[in-house]
Amino acid sequence: MGARLYVIPGSHACRTAMLMLEHKGIAYRRVDLLTGPHPLSVRVRGFPGHRAPIRSVDGHTHAWLAMLDRAGTVPALRFGSERIQTNREIARFLDREQPEPPLFPSDRAQRGAVEEAERWGDEVLQMAARRLGLAAAANGLDALHRRGGGGRLGPLLARNEPMRIFASRTAAVIFRANRGNEPELLRALPEMLDRVDAWVGAGVLDGEALNAADFTIAPSLALLAYRHDLRGEIQARPAGALLERVLPEPAQPEPIR
Repeated sequence: MGARLYVIPGSHACRTAMLMLEHKGIAYRRVDLLTGPHPLSVRVRGFPGHRAPIRSVDGHTHAWLAMLDRAGTVPALRFGSERIQTNREIARFLDREQPEPPLFPSDRAQRGAVEEAERWGDEVLQMAARRLGLAAAANGLDALHRRGGGGRLGPLLARNEPMRIFASRTAAVIFRANRGNEPELLRALPEMLDRVDAWVGAGVLDGEALNAADFTIAPSLALLAYRHDLRGEIQARPAGALLERVLPEPAQPEPIR
């Protein structure tokens, strides 16, 4: 069919789509877009965007974020003549197109639990990880593993450091991540990690077979672990075992600067 996945570098949301395609054994071409104008890039490639905003910050969707969501989002999957956006839509599309191996359990109760974890990972943890990563970058790239130039997700936002600094500062404004609200974001994180650990303990996550929720949550844990101050805590938790299973730390060359 010729699968093509449009992403931006180091995006935890985009890595979810990549993991699901790889889980299915579907060959695809990865197309890296320039971070910032990427919503317009997918729009001109025939993706429709969203009639209503799909993301919020602190319960609200401000004008800039709403405009970006309406323009278009990544990951964006082109599969033959089909164009699919958002990871939850991509997951269900892939299960329809190629049922094995599945992304969701066949048992109704188990599927419900996985879908709950997937939804929370997509709507809550993903944004929390994004904002905490951007808040750390606002304090200087030294706060990040390899200055954000390498790790489980690869280089964050851009492959060279000047562009990474520019992109992170711009995104920090859009997603309201700064030194002023960073302490509040950090205070909310342990409860989120406890929730992930509980799902691991219940077998919803990190079970015998990986599922859509695993592929949704692990990349957000990977992004959080770029922060030096969170890295050890995450690795010591059951959530860290899930992260290591889904996205093991790669051996990478020194960051490009």
